[in-house]
Amino acid sequence: MINPYLIAFALGGPEVIAIGAVVLLLFGAKKLPELARGIGKASGEFKKAQNEFKHSIETAEEEAIKTEKEEAEKPKS
Repeated sequence: MINPYLIAFALGGPEVIAIGAVVLLLFGAKKLPELARGIGKASGEFKKAQNEFKHSIETAEEEAIKTEKEEAEKPKS
């Protein structure tokens, strides 16, 4: 079955060019480098936060597994 959301947001070459032209008209040529830098920094911060979150989840999983193994190895009284 075809996903309607995929069709609605599928952008081809002409659409990307049209969006770029609209952005150029709205912000002007002088503001585009600042806008691109801001988007790049935001993207970098997002990826950094994503990696930190993933690392904390992996660390928590490893600690839980370690604790389970320690509990299983303890002699039952």
